[in-house]
Amino acid sequence: MAASIFAFWLQHAPVLSVLLPSFTAMGLLLLGDFGGMSGQGGGHDGARVRWRRRLSLASVLLGSVMAAGLVWRAGNGELVVYQLGEWPAPFGIVLVLDRLSALMVLLTYLVAAPVLWYATGGWDQRGRHFHAIFQFQLMGLCGAFLTGDLFNLFVFFEVLLIASYVLLLHGQGRERARMGIHYVVLNLAGSGLFLIGLAMIYAVTGTLNMADLALRVAQLTGDSALIARAAALILLVVFGLKAALVPLYFWLPGTYASASAPVAALFAIMTKVGVYSIIRTHWGIFGVEAGEASLAAQAWLLPLALTTSVLGALGALAAHSMSRMVAYLTVSSVGTILAGVGLFTPETLSAALYYTLHSTIVIAGLFLLVELMAAQRGEAGDKLRPAVALREPVLLGMMMLFGAASAAGLPPLPGFLGKLMILQSASGLAAQAWVWSVVLLVGFFTIVGLARAGVIVFWHVQPDVGAVEVASGASAKLMSGAWAFMAITVALAVMASPVKRYTDAAAVQLADTAAYADAVLGSQGGTKANTTRPYDGSRAAPADATPAVEAAPAKVLP
Repeated sequence: MAASIFAFWLQHAPVLSVLLPSFTAMGLLLLGDFGGMSGQGGGHDGARVRWRRRLSLASVLLGSVMAAGLVWRAGNGELVVYQLGEWPAPFGIVLVLDRLSALMVLLTYLVAAPVLWYATGGWDQRGRHFHAIFQFQLMGLCGAFLTGDLFNLFVFFEVLLIASYVLLLHGQGRERARMGIHYVVLNLAGSGLFLIGLAMIYAVTGTLNMADLALRVAQLTGDSALIARAAALILLVVFGLKAALVPLYFWLPGTYASASAPVAALFAIMTKVGVYSIIRTHWGIFGVEAGEASLAAQAWLLPLALTTSVLGALGALAAHSMSRMVAYLTVSSVGTILAGVGLFTPETLSAALYYTLHSTIVIAGLFLLVELMAAQRGEAGDKLRPAVALREPVLLGMMMLFGAASAAGLPPLPGFLGKLMILQSASGLAAQAWVWSVVLLVGFFTIVGLARAGVIVFWHVQPDVGAVEVASGASAKLMSGAWAFMAITVALAVMASPVKRYTDAAAVQLADTAAYADAVLGSQGGTKANTTRPYDGSRAAPADATPAVEAAPAKVLP
C-alpha cells in the first residue's frame, strides 16, 4: 500500500502540489463556516471549528512533506515535466519541477505551517472562511512556482491575489478596508499590464511556453526584438510591483502593517513570487542567450534593487510602529535579493536564493513577534512610544534580540551568511563597490532601527500602570508559532553548507536554458536530448563563472 502511494506521488508530484490545497479548500467550503466569528462556539459550531482546523492543518503538514519530497526529487538535477491532459508542450499546459521551483514550494510551506498553527490560536475565527481562503492562497503560490507557461503564471497570480484580497480584510477594520482598496486597485492595474506584456510577446513569438520562448526570443531580430525587449521591461514593471521594487514599493508598508499578524506573516512569501517571476523571465527567457533581446532588464534591475534596499532600511529606521518597521524590512530584503539577481551571474543568484530563504523566514517570524509584544503594551499596541511594561520581558526580549540580529545580518546567523555570500559573489564585478557599500550600509541602518525599537519597547516603560489594563502573557500556542520560525532560522545556519550547494546547483541549472528546453519540448527543442551547454558568462559574469553541471535525464509525466 505504501509503495503504491509512493509510486503514485512520484508520477503526479507536480500537479498534486497544486491539487492538494485546492481540494482542501473545496472540502472546507463544503464543511461550512457557521459560527465563524463567534470564537470557539459550542455544540455543532464548536465541532465545525475543530474539524476545519484539523483538516487545514493536516493538509498543510501533508503539503510540507510533499514539498520536502519535491526538493529531494529535484536535488539530483532531474527536470520533471508534467503534461496536463497529455498535450505536449508548447501546445498544452505543463508544470515543470526543477531545483528552483521545488525550493520555492518548500519555502511556501515552511512559512505556511507555523502561520496556520498561530492562526488557530484565535485569529481564524475573526472572519469567515479563513482556512478555505488560506488554502486557495497556497494553491496559487504553488501553481505560480511550478507552471512552465507565462499565461498560466498570470492565472495563478490571479488566484493568489484574489485570495490575498480576502485575507487582507480578515478581521475587518477601517484601516484594513482602506489599504485593501489600494491593494486591489494597484494589483488590478498590474494584471492589466501583465496581459499587455503577454500579448506583445505572443505577437512576435507565437507562444507563451517558457521553454519555447527561450528558443524563439533568441531568434528575433530588428523590430521584433525591440518589441520583445519592451515586453520584457513591462513584465519587469509588473513583477516589480508584486515584489515591491522601487518606485513601486509604496503600497507594501501600509498594507502589511494593517493586515492581521498571521496574514502579514504569510504575505512574507508574496513578494518572493515577484522575485521568482523576475528570475524566471529575465534569466530563463531574456537571459544571456536571448540574442538581441538579451539582458533587457540588466541596466534597470541592479540600480533599482540597490535603491530599494536603502529606502527600505531608511523606512524601517523612521517607522512609528513595529509592524510598519517590519514591513519596511521586507522591502529592504527584496532589494538585497534582487541586487544578487541583477548581477546576472550564477554565483550571485545562488547567494540571492540563500538570502531569500533567510529573509522570508525571519520577516514572517517578526510579524508574529510584533503582535505578541503589542498585545502586552496596553493602548500603545505596536506603536513605538513609551507604554506599560511587558508581562514577559525576558522571553520576548530574547526573541526580539534573536530576530533583530538575524534581520540585521549579525554572525553566526543565516542573515550574516547570506549577505557574506552576496558580497563574495560580487567580488571582481564592475558593480562590486556599489553592492558592497549598499549591503553594509543597509545592515548598519537595520541594526540602528531595530535597536531603537528595542529600547523604546523594553526600556521606555511607563511607571504608573494602575489605570491601564494589561494583557496576560501569550499562550503557548502563539509562542510556539513564533519559535518555529526561529528554529528554522537556526536550521538554515546549521545546514548552510548543503543549502548553499543546492542553491549553487539551482543557479547553474537555471542558466542552462538548453537543458530546460530539452526537458520541456523534447525533440522540438532543437537540441540534443539530455545534454547541456556550459554557461558562457562573457556578457555578464566573470571569466571564472561556475560551469554548468551535467543534467540528469529529464522525465515527462502524463
